[in-house]
Amino acid sequence: MRWRRGDICVVRYNDILPVSGDTKRMTEHDPYDLAVIGGGPAGYVAAIRAAQLGMRVACIEREQLGGICLNWGCIPTKTLLAEAEFYSRLKHDAADSGILVDNIRHDWQRVLGRSRVVVKNLTRGIRGLLKKHKVTHIQGHAAIASPGRMVVADDTGSQKQIVQASRILICTGAVPRPLPGRDFDGESIISYKQAMSLLEQPEKLIIVGAGAIGMEFAYFYNAFGTECTVIELLPRVLPNEDEDVSRAVGQSFNKQGITCRTSMKTIAVQRMDRGVEVMAAPADNHGDTEVITADKLLVAIGVQGQFDGLFEPDAQGLGIEIDQGHIKVDRITYQTAVPGIYAVGDVIGPPWLAHVASEEAIICVEKIAGLSSHQIDYEAIPACTYCMPQVASLGMTEQMCREQGLKAGDGYKVGKFPFAASGKAQASGHTEGFVKLITEPTYGEILGVHMVGDQVTELLAGLGLAKRLEATANDVIATMHAHPTLSEAIHEAALGTAGRMIHIAQ
Repeated sequence: MRWRRGDICVVRYNDILPVSGDTKRMTEHDPYDLAVIGGGPAGYVAAIRAAQLGMRVACIEREQLGGICLNWGCIPTKTLLAEAEFYSRLKHDAADSGILVDNIRHDWQRVLGRSRVVVKNLTRGIRGLLKKHKVTHIQGHAAIASPGRMVVADDTGSQKQIVQASRILICTGAVPRPLPGRDFDGESIISYKQAMSLLEQPEKLIIVGAGAIGMEFAYFYNAFGTECTVIELLPRVLPNEDEDVSRAVGQSFNKQGITCRTSMKTIAVQRMDRGVEVMAAPADNHGDTEVITADKLLVAIGVQGQFDGLFEPDAQGLGIEIDQGHIKVDRITYQTAVPGIYAVGDVIGPPWLAHVASEEAIICVEKIAGLSSHQIDYEAIPACTYCMPQVASLGMTEQMCREQGLKAGDGYKVGKFPFAASGKAQASGHTEGFVKLITEPTYGEILGVHMVGDQVTELLAGLGLAKRLEATANDVIATMHAHPTLSEAIHEAALGTAGRMIHIAQ
């Protein structure tokens, strides 16, 4: 094969296939067993698992491998939050530990820069994993023309190639949802993507939405000195969490100097010469309207499925059903309404979590391969918020129990142990928060787990396993927990469901 000057090359394992510079021609790959559209936590995981099962796989990604999670979500935000926590401890906690640190300052660009270094390292790792498993990585935008057939264009749209596959798996993720009637402009009105890459630190920041994303960014910016105001339509912050959790985090944020305005709705947004002006009013329409100004407005009110340009114009969606901004699938096989086309992850709707996307991807691929895979219990999804104090939960909240007609005592039991009574928490200087278990009273089945405190996100997996294996509160009680550890709070909370707590009076 001879190359001509100006040819564009597509790397494929150990060989290179030139794509002609003639825009009227398209190259065509040999058929794959599976073509995965999207290289995020669902896409690259699906591609690797399919390759492990002997399939010939292509992973098509129009941007960077790792998707939003690795490049602009889970990983870089947690890097920034780690920086904020470290900085905050030096400023506020070091003296209590007998460590004297004077003139604490921060370099904003270097704070942001470390997150990009982490992202670069992990992206390189995913690329290496795909190569090791002999997955063809195709850089470009894939549009489905018909079942089993895609047109992949480069970033200019001028160079195209045909990719064929027996099955197609859509893993295109989600995008931030804007305020109604007010789109993002990337300058004054921003999403999480711009929030983690601002060249200048804002003096004042308004955040609309007190879910996980909004609360994490409020903590991060406040830790470095930005004046933060959080506006939430519902009556409490982290409205999907247990009421006790919301109350504890709201009180902690208030102590940290973060203003949380709950039961407030945003009714107007106005860009100014320097900054933005937000008009807010009580959600029940009773009370005065307020005007809040800031340098930036971060909108964190949720996400919606991303499938712009996913179909060739003539394909008209192929009959794939869209429900409330997400692709509708069978949640057992993850097949769409079109045979041979599947979808998993954020693009199919809540819960919008990377670990859910990865698990759905594995189950989908194993079903395609004919394996009898396990099913996801969508009622017991682990959820984590990485502000300080951290939040970790799974299963039912007390509110859910009450909505099902259960009453405290007869219908469910609660064991709640504060970290203030934990020796390890006292030793580490972080006594904020608690562990709360909700159990069924007859057999002690674990219905819900809710934790607030330092590093509680690392404690959640054990209780997730316990619930998966249908362990009871008595099983947790009978499991020896090492001393001194934060996990002892789990043991005490389990004891609490039986009225047997040792290290605090009930």
